[in-house]
Amino acid sequence: MLNKRNLVILGFVTIASFAAAMPALAAGPQVNATITGLALRGYDPVAYFTDGKPVLGDFSITAQYEGATYRFASEEHKALFVKEPAKYLPQFGGFCAYGAAAGYKVDGDPNLWKIVDNKLYLNIAPPVAARWNQDVAGYIKTANEKWMAIKDKAPGELQ
Repeated sequence: MLNKRNLVILGFVTIASFAAAMPALAAGPQVNATITGLALRGYDPVAYFTDGKPVLGDFSITAQYEGATYRFASEEHKALFVKEPAKYLPQFGGFCAYGAAAGYKVDGDPNLWKIVDNKLYLNIAPPVAARWNQDVAGYIKTANEKWMAIKDKAPGELQ
């Protein structure tokens, strides 16, 4: 029979077993991820390309890539990602594309996105996205150039 004490013990055992199953966190500064290693705030990177919109991934359907955890809306999306991750990863590690063009790493909002030449780009806020949209090709070119110098630096090192 489960009493309050046994339920507490069962809870700790369950939490410990999940913690033991979690991968070591090693996303590094190249990926915009939470402290737990979750990239894209849990949105499915494949859905942008297949569904044409941001879709939250299922916490039970995940894959790790370069130390970050990605969630997927379906096993099919996960399989597509695992087969060809570079095709679906957001550019600049999921940091804001406009920010990267300015030489900074700031959060990229998964709901402020654009696919250009089959690559996913994120921005931080609607006014920033509007400005980025005024010269997408120019900002992408500049961001690609600056990314090489900033990709291995933590966001705080750039401010």
